[in-house]
Amino acid sequence: MLSDASSMWAKVCQLTGRSKGSDDYSSVVTAGELNDHYAAISTDPHYTAPPLKHTVYESLTSAHITEWRMFIILDTLKPTATGLDGIPAWFLKTGAPFLAQPLADIMNLSISSSVVPSQWKRSTIRPTAKVASPYLPSDFRPISVTPVMSRILERIVVRDFIYPALSTPPTSLSFSDQFAFQPLASTTAALIHLLQSITSLLLTNEFVIVYALDFSKAFDSVRHSTVLPKMSLLDLPDNIYTFIHIYLSIKCNTKFTKTE
Repeated sequence: MLSDASSMWAKVCQLTGRSKGSDDYSSVVTAGELNDHYAAISTDPHYTAPPLKHTVYESLTSAHITEWRMFIILDTLKPTATGLDGIPAWFLKTGAPFLAQPLADIMNLSISSSVVPSQWKRSTIRPTAKVASPYLPSDFRPISVTPVMSRILERIVVRDFIYPALSTPPTSLSFSDQFAFQPLASTTAALIHLLQSITSLLLTNEFVIVYALDFSKAFDSVRHSTVLPKMSLLDLPDNIYTFIHIYLSIKCNTKFTKTE
């Protein structure tokens, strides 16, 4: 008997012929073709860098992340892919008692000064088939594998700053009908909302027509110059907004000097 949802779904895919099977697609598409495809998607010839926010940093060593919190994070790390830095999750977990304090100091300094280590911005792209029989580069979803420490810092910034800001958006922004990348939101909540909306409309209408749109490569083609100005309207500290800006930038980190 299957004990978890992932095993059950894998069995359903196997029975319906949708199981992906082996990850070796070297005879279908080459690494060069995938590289050219992803580079074309990610390149914007009309890219305009969004403006930065310059803040007077009162303290570059603000202890937002405590040693104990970092220890808990490291001690509960699950096996996951290793980034280009070559530091695996098991090593960070084993060395948690000794690594918690220095890593907390590094991440606190990164957050407060809005400087992201360049090594933490580098990643490998692992193509994962989106269909059972892929034969085109567009049939593969690019999975970006960043260093484990980078993912830890991402999670902290999202949970401590971005999620609270999304919970209290300005009047010019509304996330009431968004069910992805939000705290306490899920596909289940989206289905409940859709069912409730259709049921309510059927009380006064004979029938309801639903249009479903699927934007191709929506997340791959979102411009930073469009997203970041909207994020600047959220209740985010300036150094967090600039941190996100620097993280998304492919250029070298900018070192800000303290201004009066």
